[in-house]
Amino acid sequence: MKKLIFPIALGMVVFFNCCTTSDWQPLFNGRDFEGFVQLNGKAQYVVENGEMVGISTAGTPNSFMCTEIEYSDFILEFEVRIDSLLNSGVQIRSHSFDSIKNGRVFGYQVEIDPSPRGWSGGIYDEARRAWLYPVTPYNPEAVQSFDKYGWNKYHIEAIGTRIRTWVNGIPVADLIDDADASGFIGFQVHQVPDEHAGLQVRWKNIRIVTDNLEKYRLIDQKEIYQINSIPNTLSELEQKEGWELLFDGLTSTNWRGAHKENFPDSGWIIQDGMMTVLETGGEQSKGGGDIVTVNEYGNFILSFEFMIDEGANSGVKYFVTENYETSGSAIGLEYQIIDDLNHPDAKMGRDGNRTLASLYDLIPAAEKKQFKGIGNWNTGRIVSSDNHTEHWLNGFKVLEYQRGSEEFIKLVQESKYKDFKNFGVSEKGHILLQDHGNKVSFRSIKIRELQ
Repeated sequence: MKKLIFPIALGMVVFFNCCTTSDWQPLFNGRDFEGFVQLNGKAQYVVENGEMVGISTAGTPNSFMCTEIEYSDFILEFEVRIDSLLNSGVQIRSHSFDSIKNGRVFGYQVEIDPSPRGWSGGIYDEARRAWLYPVTPYNPEAVQSFDKYGWNKYHIEAIGTRIRTWVNGIPVADLIDDADASGFIGFQVHQVPDEHAGLQVRWKNIRIVTDNLEKYRLIDQKEIYQINSIPNTLSELEQKEGWELLFDGLTSTNWRGAHKENFPDSGWIIQDGMMTVLETGGEQSKGGGDIVTVNEYGNFILSFEFMIDEGANSGVKYFVTENYETSGSAIGLEYQIIDDLNHPDAKMGRDGNRTLASLYDLIPAAEKKQFKGIGNWNTGRIVSSDNHTEHWLNGFKVLEYQRGSEEFIKLVQESKYKDFKNFGVSEKGHILLQDHGNKVSFRSIKIRELQ
């Protein structure tokens, strides 16, 4: 496939679309598929009334009509109309290599979703990391942006490491990610069951601009939630919002051993942007021991990524005070990190309250969890605001509770923490990463203190 890389635009000033239209170039000529190649599935593509039409076909995988040219930085616009029982998307900065999954298309996909879920404009990583920016958890107002019965105008900006999307003028997604700097653009017809053959998705007015991008970027009417997927970094918006890195990917600054003055000499390693607790046979604190933040936190949002080996067990604890005497792990409220399928502790406790993302031994996480699997990075988030506390996993809230409430106190009295006085109700405490004797890696640990 022919490769053409365009220079990165450095200008960050935003203007309305006010310049001559000569910078815009049609991506599709409206007559035929010159400059395109169809990849993967055998769905039918035709041209009608100057529109690109994709027709779902039984017995074939996802199909993509892809540009022969690759693009790096660009702004893409198009209009789309889709049958309500079909799903689709537009690939950007995507790839297909014979040596990877037999040529399966992979890369960023901007979603076209007429279903009640309403994730149009969200960003999916086709055939790789799955959802990068699902809409509902981060920008629920955008769910109503898509007209499932009419034409919809998309505006997509891929500039540097930032990808932003709009649907019908409404901002939907804001993603910082560095997995792909360039790639082709592809128009998807999704795989369907046999009874949904013959459904259509139509695109028109498909155009792209690759020069003078600062002149065509949309003005932010308001800031929406931004996801920064680049490990151990803070984006400009995150810095503005007051986020702080608790782990910079290089050093143990901000951390020390639990009940100790310094970071452990062994049992933990910092390498390749990860902080990893090493395998010691599954016993608590028999290697380097738990580590805690130097500072204490009260109201906060904590975000972290974790990757577990098969059969692993660990946890992220919060409101850890180091006031309790224990021979094992330090005591605190725990966001459970565990292999639900292969570690026996996940089957213990009550009603699943020792499974992944649960409040350990107290409150089970939702049964339908978006776990990305063993050996992959997963994102956890803990929100604590005026005693209201939430656990999130990969963008979805899986539980919430009120610290110190009658219900909370009752749960504590029924748990392994019943003999620890005033458990879980201190105003502040340390953040803790647990050494449970299994290999678990952490990165992108960042915190934002709330007023």
